Amino acid sequence: MTDGFIDVADGRVWYTIAGEDRGGTPLLCLHGGPGMPHDYLEPLGDLSDDRPVIFYDQLGCGRSPAPDSGVTWTVQRFVDELVAVRQALPFDEVVLFGNSWGGMLALQYMLDRSPQLRGLILSSTPVSVSRWLADAAQLRSELPDDVQAVLDSHERSGFFSCPEYQGAVAEFYRRHLCRLSPWPDCIERTFMGLGVDVYSTLWGPSEFGPVTGELVNFEVVDRLHQITVPTLVTGGRFDEARPEHMELLARSIPGAELAVFEHSAHVAFVEERYEYMTRLRQFLTRIDAGA
Repeated sequence: MTDGFIDVADGRVWYTIAGEDRGGTPLLCLHGGPGMPHDYLEPLGDLSDDRPVIFYDQLGCGRSPAPDSGVTWTVQRFVDELVAVRQALPFDEVVLFGNSWGGMLALQYMLDRSPQLRGLILSSTPVSVSRWLADAAQLRSELPDDVQAVLDSHERSGFFSCPEYQGAVAEFYRRHLCRLSPWPDCIERTFMGLGVDVYSTLWGPSEFGPVTGELVNFEVVDRLHQITVPTLVTGGRFDEARPEHMELLARSIPGAELAVFEHSAHVAFVEERYEYMTRLRQFLTRIDAGA
């Protein structure tokens, strides 16, 4: 493992590289949130036996703390940060992996900057926030009545930080974020390192909205035809990024492949680790071969 820090606007971000001396196309991993550090992506390190796998914590979470003031959290700021990270790494070409918000960041980067990439993996990635919110409302309506009542009453009062409200959100997470019980250590560490300022500024106070940040306007379906690199879209059958949403994503990118994992929610690479890595290896092997 190689690790260190990269200078970016407003501070430094921590990174680590597993399998740096391997010969396959490097895999650069973008975590979700916004503000959820890389820890829960650690299973992707399984792929470092034949290629470098790079993780970094975006500024404002995990091992990349932000200064106390002076940072303006925007999508463009994180695109610029990704550019800086790529420039600092010793790899000219990579496959980009993004989960959830990390996939949104990857898409914005590709659509705005047209970078040189060998491939793209989009894991449970929303491409329409309006659709994401409609899907979340549908899944929320399937929660037990008492859980919905807690959510409703606290949202009316604006008590988003109340432990009772957070407990009700946790019931949603157990169904649609990660269905393993107990949650693995890598997910627990991710929540410990959550960058609350980043999440609340770019998204809002809660998983269910209202979306008060810049991401409320994230709607890129009509631009996805511009992506021309080999692309794999993945999701879980019980995902909050619902399979129909992932089908729309895959259908909108020319030649994209779709893999839905039948026993998973939002983190299939954790929930069905062996099956997920097998599917990624197949995709990455074809990219290594120039297929």
